[in-house]
Amino acid sequence: MINKMKQKIVLAYSGGLDTSVILKWLVNKDYEVIAYVADVGQQDDFEAVKTKALKTGASKVYVEDLKKEFVINYIFPAIKANAVYEGRYLLGTSLARPLIAKKQIEIAHKEKAEFVSHGATGKGNDQVRFELSYYAIDPNIKVFSPWKNKEFLEEFKGRDELLDYAEKYGIDVEQTKEKPYSEDANLMHISHEAGILEDPMHHEGDSLLKYCKSLKDAPDKEIKIEIHFKDGVPVKVVNNNIIKEDPLELFTYLNKIGSENGIGVVDMVENRFVGIKSRGIYETPGGTILKIAHQDIEGIAMDREVMKIRDMLSPKFSEIVYNGFWFSPEMDFLIAAINKSQEMIDGVVYLLLYKGNVQTIGRKSPSSLYNENLSSMHIEGGFNQQDSEGFIKINAIRLKANKAILDKHHKKYFD
Repeated sequence: MINKMKQKIVLAYSGGLDTSVILKWLVNKDYEVIAYVADVGQQDDFEAVKTKALKTGASKVYVEDLKKEFVINYIFPAIKANAVYEGRYLLGTSLARPLIAKKQIEIAHKEKAEFVSHGATGKGNDQVRFELSYYAIDPNIKVFSPWKNKEFLEEFKGRDELLDYAEKYGIDVEQTKEKPYSEDANLMHISHEAGILEDPMHHEGDSLLKYCKSLKDAPDKEIKIEIHFKDGVPVKVVNNNIIKEDPLELFTYLNKIGSENGIGVVDMVENRFVGIKSRGIYETPGGTILKIAHQDIEGIAMDREVMKIRDMLSPKFSEIVYNGFWFSPEMDFLIAAINKSQEMIDGVVYLLLYKGNVQTIGRKSPSSLYNENLSSMHIEGGFNQQDSEGFIKINAIRLKANKAILDKHHKKYFD
């Protein structure tokens, strides 16, 4: 254990099972614990969370509204990068962690606290995301990670012991031994994992969904919306007479209509940074709509060669976010490159939403590289089709040479 002289620890506190038990455990070990609650859109009763933290033993509670900063500085950059981890995960939890960590360090400095702490396990990704962010922002900060602490691990083998400890000290928690999977919610998504969901064949059913309606409960009616982009950033959403332009209101509205239409539910097994596979179920309604719309506006407004390079960078961007390196020189480089690629990604995308589907039905851009006459099969439009003969012959040179070598090789060894 760290030296105990009523040292201050700023704990990233959610009010859930793990952080509630950790708070009480640290208090019982004679530490002064300052609870820090990050509001990143998880729809909690923050007054109740604050009251619970104080009742559990926190000396002070900070509740920080980070929603707008989350949308502008974390979600929108990920949308511009078309960031998707392993082809499916839109990085909801991964994007929130560096922001939460940044504010936590600010509070630690304000309170002159030597330590920061979190409730992430030693098997997961979040421990890495939190701690790499802490050290990148303040190399001298000290981190107390209970799930990597020998004394804590000897007392708590898993969730059953946490639940027993919570019951012993009268800490109210939502989790039960019968339904012990965990959830992490924010504006971007809600994730469900662990416990009974660790069986990759277990299907919890529609009762698991917290944000999205099931497909069978989604309305049997198409919803038509338009999304306006400027420099790759969504700046306006229109649905009939409803117009949203403020970044937070815009994203919140897309979450609302996406959720109502059952959009953005993904059940997948992914590769954690620490080398373990894990199963997660994600609900990402607004982010899913924006990703599809953004990719479509790029199709009409982005240069082909720029798109090729950006598409090589997108998986790396996603991996960096997932692995916890938001505050790193490589991320600074990638963001600068991606921002450059987005300078003329302007225009409007028209979408239909229906029972889990997002269908693009039109797009227009003042930066459009699409030439209707040039691409038409009905008129010449300035393109001399005879030129294609030379184009094809030039590109066939290496294919012909390769075929000759293969024939020679085959004759030499198999005749």
